Amino acid sequence: MSGSPQTDERFGAHADYPVHRRLQTRWMDNDVYGHVNNVVHYSLADSAINGWLIEASGTDIRQLPALGVVAETGCRYLRELSFPADVDLGIALERRGRSSVVYRVGLFEAEPPHRPYAFIKFVHVYIDRVTRTSVPIPEAVARALDLLTPAGHGGQQA
Repeated sequence: MSGSPQTDERFGAHADYPVHRRLQTRWMDNDVYGHVNNVVHYSLADSAINGWLIEASGTDIRQLPALGVVAETGCRYLRELSFPADVDLGIALERRGRSSVVYRVGLFEAEPPHRPYAFIKFVHVYIDRVTRTSVPIPEAVARALDLLTPAGHGGQQA
């Protein structure tokens, strides 16, 4: 990891994330090695992003005619996470295209100094619920995404 233990050049520091959601690890999240299994990191990110989208858009995104499906993920693990732990998940917009969104999600200690556990890249591509073809990001989601960038610029257009 480059930079200080508090930051990463690509993913940034805790303060670089405009949205934060707190989630708790569960007993069942620990694997036989005594730490949170890697798949749980993705589950936490998925829950944080979709929970925030529902709240920020004021819309039940499950009812939209377009589905945001996960097209790509990647995780940089920095240190162990175990049960019990409160995790602060920072959400930021890395890139926004016509039909896709690239999120950066930081998994941090819930309390200061907010040392990171992991950084996740999470890509949603919007598809038509029926035809399964690519469609533009729904307006309700687009409005929510504007909240993730300074001055409502909506992130880098791709």
